Amino acid sequence: MPIQKIVLIVHNVRSCHNVGSILRSADAFGIDAVYLTGYTPFPTSDEDKRLPHLAAKLNKQIAKTALGAEMSVNWAYRENIAEVLSELVDKGYIIAALEQTRSSVPLTDYSAASDIALIVGREVEGIEKEVLDKVSLVLEIPMMGKKESLNVSVAAAIAMHHLRLQGGQPRKT
Repeated sequence: MPIQKIVLIVHNVRSCHNVGSILRSADAFGIDAVYLTGYTPFPTSDEDKRLPHLAAKLNKQIAKTALGAEMSVNWAYRENIAEVLSELVDKGYIIAALEQTRSSVPLTDYSAASDIALIVGREVEGIEKEVLDKVSLVLEIPMMGKKESLNVSVAAAIAMHHLRLQGGQPRKT
């Protein structure tokens, strides 16, 4: 199996607990990088421009579910997702979104052949149309029960696991 890079983009996710859980799963599956974009809360960093008390409060909430992954995962906050997507396309990444659409491909039918950047988005409304218009591929998790969706952190973990299994072991840095 080819070894590929997997990047996760967490866009406009409001919950600090979801962010922490996603970072923890990203660590578990050896994800190369996580971009937190839009209004997604993010852990504290050296370049943090937020008010210290606000940054500390959000960091504490993220850390509650990240359990240290906020320090072990290669993450970055970037407000503008379009800039992130452009940079990743220039580096040769396929840009995919995890969302339910009329044209989405079941995750179970997809095998990544190259480096991939996967976008997960808003907890209730899903990923904005403007963002979906910028992706090459939309993947969805087949749902077999009565519910039509999963929590964003659970869905992200399932997708990261699938992509990692399809692409081989993570690169050791």
